[in-house]
Amino acid sequence: MNSQTTYHALYRFGLGPKPGEVQHIGNDPRGWLLAQAQHNPLPPELQALVAQPVQQAHLADQSDDDKRKLGQFLQDSKQRYIRDCGLRFQVQQISSQPLQERLVLFWSNHFSVSVQKPILAGLVNRYEIEAIRPHLNQHFEDMLLAVVQHPAMLLYLDNVQSVGPDSRAGKRRDKGLNENLAREILELHSLGVNGGYSQQDVIALAKIITGWSLQRSNGGPQLRYAFRPELHQPGNKTLLGRSIAEGGEDEGVQALRMLARHPATARHISVKLAQHFVADQPPEALVERLTKVYLNSNGHLPSLTEALIDAPEAWAQPLAKLKSPYEFALSALRLSALTVSPEHVMQGLDALNARPFNASSPAGFADTMDTWNSPDALLKRVTWASRLGQRLPTVSEPVSYAEQSLGALLSDSSRLAISRAETSQQALGLLLASPEFQRR
Repeated sequence: MNSQTTYHALYRFGLGPKPGEVQHIGNDPRGWLLAQAQHNPLPPELQALVAQPVQQAHLADQSDDDKRKLGQFLQDSKQRYIRDCGLRFQVQQISSQPLQERLVLFWSNHFSVSVQKPILAGLVNRYEIEAIRPHLNQHFEDMLLAVVQHPAMLLYLDNVQSVGPDSRAGKRRDKGLNENLAREILELHSLGVNGGYSQQDVIALAKIITGWSLQRSNGGPQLRYAFRPELHQPGNKTLLGRSIAEGGEDEGVQALRMLARHPATARHISVKLAQHFVADQPPEALVERLTKVYLNSNGHLPSLTEALIDAPEAWAQPLAKLKSPYEFALSALRLSALTVSPEHVMQGLDALNARPFNASSPAGFADTMDTWNSPDALLKRVTWASRLGQRLPTVSEPVSYAEQSLGALLSDSSRLAISRAETSQQALGLLLASPEFQRR
């Protein structure tokens, strides 16, 4: 394997090199990636977040005292969001499993939840830890089930407000179905917008998952999943032409597993993976191979990752994808090994409009170049890179440092610009702002 292939692995499949990583990979970048495809421990730095107690939300209470408690809850959640996102970034900055962290970013975006609904601020990182990370080495249906049952998703897409019209609760009060979660499961999470479902399927799925809600106590709703039979729409349902017998919570489990095994879901997931790792317009031959792997393995996620690593299209030159602002910041901090506090991490991400879990819709952030390459966005990157360069220690040979950072990916024009820099800090800023460093 040549140097270009090693750096290709670091940028396309990883998060960019951290000090010593090129030497660690040696001459086997594919082997380095394949070793990560089956290895998924929870980083110890994040284990403490799981151990923290889940706060009560007081979501539906209206008294002055409970409104005060809700205000305090939202304030505390915002502080927790900043702290936890900063810690997440730090974990990814030093990770020796960058492929796994890339997959975390991909799947968290695929199953997007957003702090633009403020009640979620204290939950989004826990959602990623509990619903995404444990299932990276399992089957797609396992992750789908964990995502849909997580309080963050139930709150984000309003399933906690969904009541079966003929349920015990529906007969007592003037509330009915909320279709938001059902629609996004079909359109975004599984079949895809062209997956062959109808509005009647949306309604059927919404009925099937009534009762998938939050626990309640004397103090009101709590941020823990619970199936509440009094909210569930009774009777048999038909989804995608298949009859699902009345069965309470099990109806939803059956429906999600059926959706996860559908050929349309196999293709939808394969397109998104190929688009994320290979090209904005992924080669059809690659999509077809990934779809076949998905169907043959029943959506086994490590098998899909291995198929991507083995795909010749994934090793085509030059690098075709533009990093998102978050990926750009992460790769820059990995390269520099600069220690940054959680608060400063978030300030830096704010300067790039790159706050995590902040998508404006359930579709998450788009994964194509036209989302990130506006003149204003690129100017923000250049300014950000220049400011970071000023904070970095002096290097005696900037051109040599750039060659070690980008290898054969470094262009002659960028090498010349770096060589002409007046200071080491200016040279480092030019390296981070270079076109090659923006690619993955």
